Amino acid sequence: MSILSVENLSHGFGDRAIFRDVTFRLLAGEHIGLIGANGEGKSTFFNIITGHLMPDEGTITWAKHVRVGYLDQHTVLKPGMTIRDVLASAFSWLYEKEEEINAICDKMSDADEDAMNELMEEMGVLQEMLEQHDFYSIDTKIDEIGRAFELDALGFDRDVSELSGGQRTKVLLAKLLLEKPDILLLDEPTNYLDEQHIDWLKRYLNDYENAFILISHDIPFLNSVVNVIWHVENATLTRYPGDYDHFLEVYEMRRGQIEAAYNRQQQEIKELKDFVARNKSRVATRNMAMSRQKKLDKMDVIELVKENPKPEFSFKEARVPSRVVVESKDLVIGYDRPLSRPLNIKIERGQKVILKGANGIGKTTLLRSILGQIPVISGSVTLGDYLAIGYFEQELSGEGTKTCMDEFWDEYPSYTNYEVRSALAKCGLTTKHIESQVRVLSGGEQAKVRLCKLMNRESNLLILDEPTNHLDVDAKAELHRALSEYKGTVLMVCHEPEFYEDLATTVIDCSEWSLLA
Repeated sequence: MSILSVENLSHGFGDRAIFRDVTFRLLAGEHIGLIGANGEGKSTFFNIITGHLMPDEGTITWAKHVRVGYLDQHTVLKPGMTIRDVLASAFSWLYEKEEEINAICDKMSDADEDAMNELMEEMGVLQEMLEQHDFYSIDTKIDEIGRAFELDALGFDRDVSELSGGQRTKVLLAKLLLEKPDILLLDEPTNYLDEQHIDWLKRYLNDYENAFILISHDIPFLNSVVNVIWHVENATLTRYPGDYDHFLEVYEMRRGQIEAAYNRQQQEIKELKDFVARNKSRVATRNMAMSRQKKLDKMDVIELVKENPKPEFSFKEARVPSRVVVESKDLVIGYDRPLSRPLNIKIERGQKVILKGANGIGKTTLLRSILGQIPVISGSVTLGDYLAIGYFEQELSGEGTKTCMDEFWDEYPSYTNYEVRSALAKCGLTTKHIESQVRVLSGGEQAKVRLCKLMNRESNLLILDEPTNHLDVDAKAELHRALSEYKGTVLMVCHEPEFYEDLATTVIDCSEWSLLA
């Protein structure tokens, strides 16, 4: 059974094509991994099929009565709403049905017998709908899902504006699962999630009977939950049965076959053109030359797929600092209340230290306390001599209304136009990206802009807060290589063991000192 049919979909921004004549069907029970490099249009694709964005051409047809649940990585939760408010909003359509029942009850006081029968029948249908969807046990359901995601530990009455990125993702994911849609659309759900909840989500999706489409750059996660890959590249979408590893094998084989066919055809074209050029003027061979020319004119020329620019990361290194780079004594971090036990941390020159642990236990708070951005509750942090610190924040600060070039120029006003463009291009950004406002870029492209600014500043201590979030496979691999070669010190928050395991000299489990763990 087809749940979604898309025919001849085309869409673009300005003169840049995002999709060109794309046609496909989504079948019941398919677990789709939607993959592609940063900026290929994966999130745009979700916005189109959910009706948030109208395509330039083509038709999108959902099966009747299909309820779609969409986890959007850019969803903004309204300040003033509590966690319970957000979770309860999953049942807003049922609350509307309850209001309709109340309105029917109000009408009954003035209704005659015929109208009364109609009202009773209508109310019975609505009442049955509420009972079928367990309307009268909503609070129990909210409590159950809250415990599964450990939201009860945060407090159901907590304002959502106070939540970390990972906590916000958990709230949105819990709300989505409460809605019990017929199809899930998940846009990078593992971003900001800790290992424990990634494992929970993995088990949930493996047991999920309905269809889902998952955007992710987390290869182990993809391999464990999907049975079909949709690959977006150069404005086309191609379907590959199987997991990511099988896709990669088939994709590389196909690309090799196309390149071989392209090379053979180019050789043939060269020989035909050469023959025509040498023989078209001679009477004896003119007919043969015209025959070769016709063959050239009719030839369906093979075009190689245009490859996306590969990022090249390299961190500029400042002078050698003192042996001890960061040292804390009985450090207690927090805001209005302590988040940690007294911490005694010592980081020496050249170490690569990874902070891991559940969301919301204070990893980002620790980084900001070390940087002096927020005051500590008690204790002290001492930074070494001759430090040049580079800081990568977890999320984009500001509205992002400037272009990539202006964003870069704000920090490096002495750079020429050519130097700015070269620096951004080296990080895998095209001319279109460089001249666009930061806010219209994908999460991965925005991360590359921030990394670019960081790499062009000399440093000997990098403090990185989940830098792999949103980055595609090539960019992650390149970041891993650059950090491996970096001779300075690294302090990084990361939830991806496959990224940091052969990189780290020390791994600190923050749950061991956090008061919230």
